[in-house]
Amino acid sequence: MLLCEINAPRKEVPLMLKMKKYSKILFAANLISGILEYKSQLDARALPVEYARGQLAGTSLCMEQYYRIFTSYRVPGHERDTLVAQDSTVMPEPEHIIVACKNQLFVLDVVINFRRLSSQDLLTQLEKIVKMAENHDERQPPIGLLTSDGRAEWAEARSVLVRESTNRDSLDMIERCLCLVCLDDASGTDLTDSTRAMLMLHGGGVAGNGGNRWYDKSVQFVVGAGGCCGVVCEHSPFEGIILVQCMEYLLKYMIGSPSKLVRAASVSELPAPRRLRWKCTQGMHKLLASSEDKLQRLVKNLDMNVHKFHHYGKEFIKKLKMSPDAFIQVALQLAYYRCHNRQVSTYESASIRRFKDGRVDNIRSATPEALHFVRAMSNGHKSDAEKMELLRGAISAQTKYSTQAITGMAIDNHLLGLREIAQELKIDKPEMFKDEAYRISNQFLLSTSQVPTTVEMFCCYGPVVPNGYGVCYNPQSDHFVFSVSSFRESPHTCSSKFVKNLEQGLLDMRDLCHKSSPNAHEPRQGQTMETPTQKKRADLSKGQGTQPKVLEKTESQTKSKAGGKP
Repeated sequence: MLLCEINAPRKEVPLMLKMKKYSKILFAANLISGILEYKSQLDARALPVEYARGQLAGTSLCMEQYYRIFTSYRVPGHERDTLVAQDSTVMPEPEHIIVACKNQLFVLDVVINFRRLSSQDLLTQLEKIVKMAENHDERQPPIGLLTSDGRAEWAEARSVLVRESTNRDSLDMIERCLCLVCLDDASGTDLTDSTRAMLMLHGGGVAGNGGNRWYDKSVQFVVGAGGCCGVVCEHSPFEGIILVQCMEYLLKYMIGSPSKLVRAASVSELPAPRRLRWKCTQGMHKLLASSEDKLQRLVKNLDMNVHKFHHYGKEFIKKLKMSPDAFIQVALQLAYYRCHNRQVSTYESASIRRFKDGRVDNIRSATPEALHFVRAMSNGHKSDAEKMELLRGAISAQTKYSTQAITGMAIDNHLLGLREIAQELKIDKPEMFKDEAYRISNQFLLSTSQVPTTVEMFCCYGPVVPNGYGVCYNPQSDHFVFSVSSFRESPHTCSSKFVKNLEQGLLDMRDLCHKSSPNAHEPRQGQTMETPTQKKRADLSKGQGTQPKVLEKTESQTKSKAGGKP
């Protein structure tokens, strides 16, 4: 087994889609067939090499992250977690999936007698699992709740669990599985895009499907009774865009590809799935109760707002000969400034897959040029021509930094390397890492990421600091999808207020471009460009604070939805 120690904060990314015609169980069976087909391509190293798009297009990209999708597991530690990646040359490939149903966990063998199960056989096995889950006499404690707790708390609970051989066997089956498939019960809530996002992340809490998750596994496919489906990913092994490519393959497989799996000789010969069992002491039940309470607080605390911006998309920005990503990043700076009347450290993930084993570096979007622009847009002392010049300067600075980041010339990874080398060599931490400015620069009150897709999906995640925002966005040709998150317990943040300022800022930036580039606002056929009513923003500036990471289809699109950040 390959081991890699990690101590980064865990970030789950849900990827969501909505069913139309399928029943929950049939949908899940076809989904699993697609997963097995995709896994066979990974095993054969048959995925075609990807090439960079956008800036510096054409460069080949490292593909190693794909091969960790179904082979990774994050083991909790008291001080540092460990990322475990299975190596098929050391131990046999896993041949089972864990199915979570009614907060119970079951082993579903997907290879029997050296044959992969067909969709029909998977459907039969899933129906057995649903029936087994309804047996109250066999009900087991919802151990999955423990994985939603803090890492140190879960590590302590796990150390208690493994004292019993029954628990060790159950944990081993989970840790070696391909993935989880979570069959969620109906939530009983209106399925807006925002509620779908939250249901993917936490299942609705203890009263819902909160125990129907196992957050240490790299991918959990969620299939809900109300058509709310998606994926929750543990972010350590790979970036969000990797999961997007996987999901797009699965969607295409389920929509148009007939099953090519070889059936077992007879459905009657299939052994019944196995329920995972747990031996819990009174102390363990107390730990479970504590995890339940903390999960409920997290459910109440998360403020998620998924918003679709209809007025224009990336094609309009391209006509201006500007980078759509840079344009959106400047708009995010404007939204934050109008909310809080200041600029803060901002994180935008930049893929460095141009390098072997590359993951991400940081594009620091809070540039001086962006600050000059947002101030000009907020105080009204500049002419439109001056504002347009400042906008172009802000976008140019953002684009330049982005190019530096994707080519390995940004600062954050280099500084991180120096800091970690000092720690490994057991030498005094360099003075710059003790400086208050360094600490503030790494408190990312605005954590952002672009997750583009070729179908209508969105990704979402939570803030990385208690008084910050998480913003994931998906630019499409004629619209944008934004997922904005914050915590309700913070008096300085409000997701709906941020979205309101973001929408108005994007409209104001469009109007500014119209005035400076009259040809830019010619509407496409079938689309009208509205001029927004100018509104006073006094209500947006109230409560300004000084201290303030699913892909899913939206309801106006087709019913197949997908939801998932890097």
